[in-house]
Amino acid sequence: MPAPSRRPASPADKADKELLFKGVTCALIGLVVLIAPYVARSPGVQDIMAQSALVGWFALVLGGAFLVRYAMRRAAAAKARDRQ
Repeated sequence: MPAPSRRPASPADKADKELLFKGVTCALIGLVVLIAPYVARSPGVQDIMAQSALVGWFALVLGGAFLVRYAMRRAAAAKARDRQ
């Protein structure tokens, strides 16, 4: 059984990891902004966070788009690896 070979990280791998990081970060920020009005104790904070719901939805959708793009790139890379 041959030993698994480790290939050096390519710029595409680094870009994929950055895309994943951006997607997860944006999605988490969006979720926090959308959930915050229900968790906050102060009525003032609840009001401020409720007014920023549009920003929360934007961050959530943007994070989802980054994650979909990441999945598409990984699938394309796997398909290219299978063809070799």
